[in-house]
Amino acid sequence: MTQAKIGVRVAGLIMAFTVAVTACSGGAGGEDLDAQLRGVIDAHGLAGDPSIGRDLPNIEDPLAQLGMMLFYTKGLGGQQDSACVTCHHPMLGGGDGLPMSIGVGAEDPNLLGPGRIHPGGPLVPRNAPTTFNSGMWDAVMFHDGRVESLGKTPLLNGDDGYGIRTPDRPLGYPDVNAGPNLAAAQSMFPVVSEEEMRGFDFGTEIGNTGEALNGRVRDLLAQIIGGYGEGGGVLSPNGWPTEFRTALGSDAPVDELITYSSIALALGEYERSQVFVDTPWRTYVAGNDDAMNEEEKHGALLFFGEAACSTCHVGDFFTDEKFHVNAIPQIGIGKDSGMYGDDDWGRYLETGRSEDRYAFRTPTLLNVEVTGPYGHDGAYPTLEGIVRHHLEPQKAIKEYDFGAVDPSIRVSNAERYTQAALEQLHENRSNGIYSVRNVDLTDDQIGQIVAFLLTLTDPCVRSRECLAPWIPDDSISDPDNLRLNAVNAAGEDL
Repeated sequence: MTQAKIGVRVAGLIMAFTVAVTACSGGAGGEDLDAQLRGVIDAHGLAGDPSIGRDLPNIEDPLAQLGMMLFYTKGLGGQQDSACVTCHHPMLGGGDGLPMSIGVGAEDPNLLGPGRIHPGGPLVPRNAPTTFNSGMWDAVMFHDGRVESLGKTPLLNGDDGYGIRTPDRPLGYPDVNAGPNLAAAQSMFPVVSEEEMRGFDFGTEIGNTGEALNGRVRDLLAQIIGGYGEGGGVLSPNGWPTEFRTALGSDAPVDELITYSSIALALGEYERSQVFVDTPWRTYVAGNDDAMNEEEKHGALLFFGEAACSTCHVGDFFTDEKFHVNAIPQIGIGKDSGMYGDDDWGRYLETGRSEDRYAFRTPTLLNVEVTGPYGHDGAYPTLEGIVRHHLEPQKAIKEYDFGAVDPSIRVSNAERYTQAALEQLHENRSNGIYSVRNVDLTDDQIGQIVAFLLTLTDPCVRSRECLAPWIPDDSISDPDNLRLNAVNAAGEDL
């Protein structure tokens, strides 16, 4: 290491120490506070905008428009009662506002968010990740990373030539059908999930399991959308061939034009067009000291300093895209884990490594204000709750009120599985594998961190008018008359 590099590193350490001490003591205000925070910003190399240097589509692009139509059609649901938007509506933070999603079989297919009911309770075992800023992920998609870029090249969303692994292939092996980027690859899987969109009978002829079943379901859906082969005549009307020809600029035969690969590509471009990064934090990083108040600035110093949140929530996208055992209460119906199949072992289900049991992907914190409930199973309804958990997991679990969890959601072994997750956290720590470290903060300091997190919200995601381009209205073609026109529990349009 050169003398110059040593000097830079020492300076960075001094700055980090200064920030930690300042944050702990409450710190100064005014110009001193801004100087400290700008030192942190420089030390972390932050620009405030993770979209810089990325090639992302605009919602007005023909392929993104086609993707929006597909995203909202129940024609991609095996029972024609669910759509991609069922679990990922823009007005619900790009998710569904539920602890765990309800896909097929809802009492009212068009009612999204709180109030959506399945007679037997949620069937989907995890919280719906937001689709906002989907084009910013470079390593993995889903809570367990089962869609994974093998190259993980920054800024390319998996489109780097190394391939993308999906559940249709063994860990570490590229899926040649994954598509060009992580968003397209992710779009291959909700339609084959029996709980999310497929249903329990669609495409399940004898002999179809695993990858073969997934391929059969996708091929059949493409034929239905394209109106050819076995899918001919299923949709009436069917204007999809015209829409695909327009978006793709092709006169190819319909069975070549409309494949599930082209469907997934369009869905992915719609998701990648959801770029919401114009936050107060971005404005502050760009040089406007007035974009944040003193409480928010103190919260930022704690976030990057004493609270050590930035250990995992790194960079302008606020995630390391890695997997950590944080022992979030395991309240849900589980994902085929453990003796009874009602536990959820997270990343372990992909890797088989003991240290990955109960590990889940670090979420981005951009727009976190609107993406709750929080945790892989939505165990925490508030930002303050999830922040407190990360600061002191054991204390948070001791105080967690399992009895207050909706009985239709709570698994009978919830407390036992949560303790197992906590034991895995402690075991990892004893082996030198750290995710969260206990940090003792005052209520005021926790409030400051929450205040800082609110500065990571793009105001557009709270505005129906601003989000309108991502929600089709009557001016947008409805090729099969199966568009999901969402309403809330009060019957109001979303």
